[in-house]
Amino acid sequence: MIETVKRTLYAGLGAAVITKDAVDHALREWVEKGKITPDEARLFSDKLVHAGHSRWDETRDALAGRMEELLSAANVATRSRIESLEARVASLEKRLDADERDAGVGGA
Repeated sequence: MIETVKRTLYAGLGAAVITKDAVDHALREWVEKGKITPDEARLFSDKLVHAGHSRWDETRDALAGRMEELLSAANVATRSRIESLEARVASLEKRLDADERDAGVGGA
């Protein structure tokens, strides 16, 4: 399943690269024909890049959330769950060490 997700993402990235090339080509043609200025073309290109990054971030976050849900439903340990458990164990170990020190001091 992970491999399928990776292939889908790579295909999307490939399409984005092809689309960017096509947009750049069209913008160059518009500049050459005098339909837009080079500054307008650059501004438009920058806006597209920014929108693409924003959309990518949204998609990545949504995919990560969905994968977390699927792994949780499949009862597979996730990184966040493991980190949470490790933090709880560390906290309990500190409390146990403190209790043992207190018992050693009071018992002497």
